[in-house]
Amino acid sequence: MRFAIFTHVQHCERRGKFYAYSPYVREMNLWLKHVSEVEVLAPGSKKGEMENSGLPYHHSNLSFTSIPSFNFLKIASIIRAVLIIPIIFFRIIRSMRKADHLHLRCPGNIGLLACICQIFFPNKPKTAKYAGNWDPEAKQPWTYNLQKWILTNTFLTRNMKVLVYGEWPNQTKNIFPFFTASFCETEKEVVEKEFTQPYRFLFVGNLVEGKQPLFALQFVVAFNEERNIKAEIHIYGDGPLFNNLEKEAQNKDYIHLYGSQPLSLLKQAYKEAHFLILASKSEGWPKAVAEGMFFGCIPIATAVSCVPFILGGGSRGIITQRIDEREEESKDWNVESQSMFKKKESGLKTENSPVVLEKTLERVICLLKDAQEMRRMSKEAQQWSQEYTLEKFEVEIIKILQ
Repeated sequence: MRFAIFTHVQHCERRGKFYAYSPYVREMNLWLKHVSEVEVLAPGSKKGEMENSGLPYHHSNLSFTSIPSFNFLKIASIIRAVLIIPIIFFRIIRSMRKADHLHLRCPGNIGLLACICQIFFPNKPKTAKYAGNWDPEAKQPWTYNLQKWILTNTFLTRNMKVLVYGEWPNQTKNIFPFFTASFCETEKEVVEKEFTQPYRFLFVGNLVEGKQPLFALQFVVAFNEERNIKAEIHIYGDGPLFNNLEKEAQNKDYIHLYGSQPLSLLKQAYKEAHFLILASKSEGWPKAVAEGMFFGCIPIATAVSCVPFILGGGSRGIITQRIDEREEESKDWNVESQSMFKKKESGLKTENSPVVLEKTLERVICLLKDAQEMRRMSKEAQQWSQEYTLEKFEVEIIKILQ
């Protein structure tokens, strides 16, 4: 089977192998174990941009077709996109014509073009992995909504299985709830947490505005400086907000930044932590949350995408409010009444409503008073997450390819 992948994920070549974003490649290597030939169409990086990052594909018969990336954020980028889209369109069509199975990675601009191109190949088997938020009520860019519309239109999109995170009402017959995994059956273990001070919080993810690492940092600052409860936060990840966080960490020995680390080191961090915070504005399948739960971390996460399902409606974690709910409640909140939120004192900038931070803080402090409930929640989180292993994930992939 000739398997063609269409993705916006940036790639680079080193020593004859192609590298890309580690979680993406780790998943794709499971797919590639069951195909004989692979072509990847994706943006290639400039020399030196990804010098020591990512993981390599594991396949002996893999070819890479470089296509330019584009966006619609500025006038100049729109003009450039208009000029290069025909070139990308032609390369995608050419690849689809030769392939036996088309695999689209959405959402993304390359995924959008691939969604349009696949219309011309109604008889070819196809899959689309929609790694973003599939919630029909979510506010998203128009390009994301266009991809969703094409994928759910069974007249335009034929012979395709669209894999989405979570179960949503009123879906077309080609939409299939799916999941992802990070650990093997052999990595299952019972982790007994000792919930004692200093409480250990964890943030794992890209240090970008959408993941809101500043919320996690503010949360732990409040524990120490407003409530006099000993707590520490360990932040794993890289991104444009790293310098901001590093500046805030000065003279605070309870804030620890590690940058991006391999999964083997993250695994130990999950075992040692009590809580994991991820107050994202949007998510698909929040991998860090599921990974932390695998080793007994109690998650604190925003009610976006399938997070309420993963947290069992709050039975195995703390669900914080959505962005739109935050904005409404913040209108009636007296910011000056809580010194921890004064920008001139904290130096932090965040779009989170102060009332949500305060309410989440109160819920966690209330939970800390009940050791038995914390142990129950931690155990339930482990039991749920350990159902989703790499072995089970691969079995489901085989079913799809067959």
